[in-house]
Amino acid sequence: MMRRLLAPGLALVMGCASAAAETPSPRPCPPKVGSGIQCFTTQDANGAHILIARPEVWNGALIVHTYGGPRMQQPTASMTDEDLERFVETVREGYAWVATSRRRGGYGVTQGAEDADTARKLYIAAFGRPTHTIAHGQSWGGNIAAILIEKFNQPDATGRRPYDGAMLTSGVLAGGTRGYDMRLDVRAAFQAVCGVHPASGGSPQSLGTGLAAGERLTREQVSGWFNECTGASLRPEARSAAQTRALGDIAAASRIPERALLAHLQWATFVFRDLADHVTAGKSPFGNLGVRYRGTSDDEAFNQRVMRVTPDPEAVAALAADSDPTGRIDLPVITMHQVRDTTVFVEQQHEYRRVVEAAGNGHRLMQTFVDDDQHSKTSPPHYPAILKALQRWIETGARPSMAEVQANCEAARQRHGGTCLFLPEFAPRPWYERVNPRGAS
Repeated sequence: MMRRLLAPGLALVMGCASAAAETPSPRPCPPKVGSGIQCFTTQDANGAHILIARPEVWNGALIVHTYGGPRMQQPTASMTDEDLERFVETVREGYAWVATSRRRGGYGVTQGAEDADTARKLYIAAFGRPTHTIAHGQSWGGNIAAILIEKFNQPDATGRRPYDGAMLTSGVLAGGTRGYDMRLDVRAAFQAVCGVHPASGGSPQSLGTGLAAGERLTREQVSGWFNECTGASLRPEARSAAQTRALGDIAAASRIPERALLAHLQWATFVFRDLADHVTAGKSPFGNLGVRYRGTSDDEAFNQRVMRVTPDPEAVAALAADSDPTGRIDLPVITMHQVRDTTVFVEQQHEYRRVVEAAGNGHRLMQTFVDDDQHSKTSPPHYPAILKALQRWIETGARPSMAEVQANCEAARQRHGGTCLFLPEFAPRPWYERVNPRGAS
């Protein structure tokens, strides 16, 4: 049932707020949000910025959004504005929405989940408890949301859990210890072909820690090296034979499409360094010992010269504890993934289903797939489609069908435009058919 919103002060008077929480202040919504939605802001005790959006006619439910990345910049009050604009269809469907900038930029999945749950609590302190709360994680935020519903969903004294459902879109759901295998490979391949990162004489260990301790490097330097070696910034006909061969060899060895190589190389430099600094005590959780690289212009020569790094067991354990889903979920989860996504491979969904089923919770997971090559956002009606299906699943306990999801999408298309591109029969390949198997001979 839709309801008109109460002002924050009235919610406080009604006794729904914690005395320690500061009432969110009204602020203008981001420009693309449009009319009929009110926005508020506050900060939590750790300094994270909280953005709240509330439709003028509210359906009583709340979405707790976790954004992707990791974004490496210092968090600001406008950090999540683009996320609200990107997924504004969910608010226009009647849902309230809250997101946190997080207390710091960079890696840290469990810390990000804690910050997201704090944002939920601040929302409740100001506006009261919603009828249902749904976690929405996008990209790396999907990893955070997956951990959020595992680690921060214990029942309260009344037996009610904080989260009633989750939708995970384009999510890094293989977890940190598996989901970045191809990024270690692109670092190793780039060094084997171009010989500049790390510099001559550099330690192989820095492949898995992004940079050597104390090393300074900019994104512009990495881009410059990559483009000079591969000619990727040039038209194909303008590349030298050596550049064409270099670009092809790096793509073949890493199994990352040519157009996406530089982005993955940047993440494998700066995110890996941040991860080593804040999660794994400076040690590499990634390795390529025993990986057999194939498809290059000379596989034998390539495999002889490529740097090898052995993952540190303590680092692997620390990263797994921080970011690897266990599948221990106690609520309905719907995922959605674009099948030709080159940023987060759709095969991560196979790994997530494997883990969830191993935990005995396969009946709580529904996976949907979209015929698209985008990562950050697919066509608008897909999001209300899975959200409506999830809401009904929460309310009735009846698992949705793909026919229901597709019908939802067609109805949402009338309100939000776009096209419906669900692939009901699609099934992703196993993760280690898509990326180089670890320990292969």
